[in-house]
Amino acid sequence: QVQLVESGGGLVQAGGSLRLSCAASGRTFSSYIMGWFRQAPGKKREFVAAFTWTGGNTNYADSVKGRFTISRDNAVNTVYLQMNSLKPEDTAVYYCAARRPGSGPYYSDQVYDYWGQGTQVTVSS
Repeated sequence: QVQLVESGGGLVQAGGSLRLSCAASGRTFSSYIMGWFRQAPGKKREFVAAFTWTGGNTNYADSVKGRFTISRDNAVNTVYLQMNSLKPEDTAVYYCAARRPGSGPYYSDQVYDYWGQGTQVTVSS
């Protein structure tokens, strides 16, 4: 059982920054693919960013590329999402997700096995 706990969400003015954290626990976790997704009110959950735990290869949605950065701290099994130049369109509940090694599209929420509870990010105009 892999457990994921997000934190760091809140209210921020447009143009500001936030850093989300995802603390993870579980065996063989270093081989998992990690991802961030978000869900805005009235919309479906969408892909934000992902990377392989050991390889460091990163991928981003076009809507956040150049503004968001995914990273990790292996010492504390924590994944981060640095969010800069925030826009009101970024307002959503942000979820951390983990996927077992294997094939499949990293941008699809259907291939992930574990999810955090989500953290709210609200960007004011």
